[in-house]
Amino acid sequence: MKPAEKYILDQTEPYRSILLHLQLIIEHTLPKLELKYKYKIPFYYINNKPFCYLNQSKNYADIGFWNSVHLTKHLEHMTTKNRKIMRSLRYEKLEEINDTILTEVLLDAYNVRDKGFWK
Repeated sequence: MKPAEKYILDQTEPYRSILLHLQLIIEHTLPKLELKYKYKIPFYYINNKPFCYLNQSKNYADIGFWNSVHLTKHLEHMTTKNRKIMRSLRYEKLEEINDTILTEVLLDAYNVRDKGFWK
């Protein structure tokens, strides 16, 4: 088993289900992404460039976006709490995930994938 997959499966519920659902939507929406294990968390790459990551911390799981400074869709659903640049969609329960919003943010991130980390 790959380390990124092990990370997801080793989480307790409900975070395991949240991360598995996020993984499913990510890989269905953008099948060209490559799942790696970087910085001790699952990290998706495209053309050897960071794209997004999955993380479980405290009482939530989130999907963070590498080029989030350039995102324009659904910013009202994203958090930057305790971070200067990175934005993420954060979930405490599986039912909180809105697949439409997630898919639109993923596509927005894909469209700005070639822009730099900073503005």
